[in-house]
Amino acid sequence: MNTKEKRLGTKAQIRAIKNRERRTATAIFLVFILLIVVFSSYFTYNFLNQPQNQTTNPTSSQLKAAIIDQLSLTLPNQTFIETATNTLKQAGYTVDYYPGEKVTVEFYRNLPTHGYEIIILRVHSALGANNEPLALFTSERTSGTKYVYEQLNDQLQGVAFLPYKPGDPTYFGIPPKFVKLSMNGKFQDATIIAMGCDGLTQTDMAEAFIEKGAKAYISWNSSVSASHTDQATICLLQHLATDKQTINQAIEKTMKEVGPDPSYKSVLLYYPFKVGEQTI
Repeated sequence: MNTKEKRLGTKAQIRAIKNRERRTATAIFLVFILLIVVFSSYFTYNFLNQPQNQTTNPTSSQLKAAIIDQLSLTLPNQTFIETATNTLKQAGYTVDYYPGEKVTVEFYRNLPTHGYEIIILRVHSALGANNEPLALFTSERTSGTKYVYEQLNDQLQGVAFLPYKPGDPTYFGIPPKFVKLSMNGKFQDATIIAMGCDGLTQTDMAEAFIEKGAKAYISWNSSVSASHTDQATICLLQHLATDKQTINQAIEKTMKEVGPDPSYKSVLLYYPFKVGEQTI
């Protein structure tokens, strides 16, 4: 009798343990499910309530502009930089400034990757000898051991300040072929303002920037002095960024207010023609 009771008590004890284990497992499972529900609700709430201005309502702080000031090494104009920066900031742009020493081949190579809406190229530019295309100056001295592939494939060319004398330094220049083939990424409908000489004497450089994703290219049709292009660009920025005028309206008004270059008679033009009725 005692043995049978002991045996029954053991079975009951085993059942009790199993029942307790099932209850524990069930409780753990329910807690696990509850945690999933809580975390899912938390992340869903945060996702649905996160700021939407990056995609549906862009704020002015997300507009980006760049001032690339290669001329700061030879023809600095701090008043221009401050005025242009303030004009752009008041129009809602954040502004990145690049002084002349930063304007290298690699800088140009990665320029499209920054996502700028406005790019101001305050850089020397010149048409090359022997029918070479327009080149934008860098501040990087030429070298036979650097960028060998680009040099061999006419994606870089040597440029120098005039009047040139033997022994004067030469610098790497950025021709249209470099813009097309060596720049990384694409411009996202950027407006390019090329302040240097001869930017639209020919359309090669403009075509290269448009092919690379820019929306509009604005420049001079001949040589221009630094003081005149500085004055005209400030006026142009006010009409484009502050007054929200179309590209054609802004350029026409700038030319009426500032006029052609007094020495070289050059005027501002834009490319391609179809963007004239668009704003930046």
